[in-house]
Amino acid sequence: MKQLKRNIAIVCGGDSSEHDVSLRSAQGLYSYFDKERYNVYVVEVTRLSWRVNLPDGTTIPIDRNDFSFVKDGKLVLFDYAYITIHGTPGENGIMQGYFELIHLPYSTSGVLVEAMTFDKFVLNQYLRSFGVSVAESLLIRRGYEDQVSDEEILSKVGMPCFVKPANDGSSFGVSKVKNIDQMAPALRKAMMESDEIMVEQFLDGTEITVGCYKTREKTVLLPVTEVVTKNEFFDFDAKYNGQVEEITPARIPEETAQRAQQITSAIYDILHCNGIIRVDYIITKNADGSNKINMLEVNTTPGMTPTSFIPQQVKAAGLSMTDVLTDIVENQF
Repeated sequence: MKQLKRNIAIVCGGDSSEHDVSLRSAQGLYSYFDKERYNVYVVEVTRLSWRVNLPDGTTIPIDRNDFSFVKDGKLVLFDYAYITIHGTPGENGIMQGYFELIHLPYSTSGVLVEAMTFDKFVLNQYLRSFGVSVAESLLIRRGYEDQVSDEEILSKVGMPCFVKPANDGSSFGVSKVKNIDQMAPALRKAMMESDEIMVEQFLDGTEITVGCYKTREKTVLLPVTEVVTKNEFFDFDAKYNGQVEEITPARIPEETAQRAQQITSAIYDILHCNGIIRVDYIITKNADGSNKINMLEVNTTPGMTPTSFIPQQVKAAGLSMTDVLTDIVENQF
């Protein structure tokens, strides 16, 4: 008997500033999935509209009761959701909670892990307790700005520093602050994206990023990518508009690259992640001149656009994105 093909939903869109980036990731994923093995549909989710975007440009509404839709008079139920929403509700546990309720397997980590990794300040404090090196930081909540003094910022974080939304991504609302007079406008900018703001110590060094995924049978640690930008920092233009040089494998000692991969694998296990993650780091120098690897961020729904790191690293590893996605999907069946 012919085996039925699984129905895969690539869930994209979302309600954050990263909506359009998510749509680009969805198109990348759609091109990578094995169409001989799966029936693949792009599902765009926004606050008021959940719909299937068909290749001919038409759309069909999704029934939120069971995440199904009707095509040509036939009910289509999904077997698996590949979440590629960057930002809310796909990267903070909300979408994951919905899929838990309807018992639909999905590609990312669980509700708690997604909520924690979405909140950069919470994640840093949690992983610090496991010995992961992170930059010093302060949390400032909307309405409580006066509770954190300039003196406290200068003594704990110093200048320059970064001001960023504590729970958003892709460098929207991020500022590099070089003196305390720039703090107030930087906070206002960040609060356009989030009610919680992280003021983070500036670390001067080499920025790298490492992808990883695990299945029941294997651990796959992808090559390390070095991130070089002439901008003040790795901002939105650097990420998505080509204002960056991405070098894979990174121009760092092999021992440092292996250590970064080992830390990534350990973080994957500490958080009990699922699917592909990407961890960003900055390499600074210890007092003795040795390399110190500082974690910046854990991305549980990394970008899958043509310019994204994971497809580049997969290619550099001699692997196929099609095979990687098949690994991740089939690991849950």
